[in-house]
Amino acid sequence: MKRTAADIAYTEQEQELATVAKALSHPVRLQILKLLSTQSCCFTGELTGIIPMAQSTISQHLKALLEAGLIQGEINPPRVKYCLNRENWERASRLFTNLFTHDQSEGHCC
Repeated sequence: MKRTAADIAYTEQEQELATVAKALSHPVRLQILKLLSTQSCCFTGELTGIIPMAQSTISQHLKALLEAGLIQGEINPPRVKYCLNRENWERASRLFTNLFTHDQSEGHCC
């Protein structure tokens, strides 16, 4: 009997890391994050002035980054201001580091 992804029990850290990795999987999102990392905060309209895409497209990418917890938004109608969620970035960094840190006492896989 074949096992499916639904049959495998993933740790909370693996699931969280997969969510972050998925959010990072588009070049526009990486551009947005790079821009936000150089500023304290940025409005959606400012991002559309820098990244040559429709505001609706930028908003979809911002939503994915928000859902992954990598950025945070503050609503000041009619505008939304975004900035990096530095605490979650530090956590994501630790998760990635721990994923690739091997305990030598466990032996070798191959």
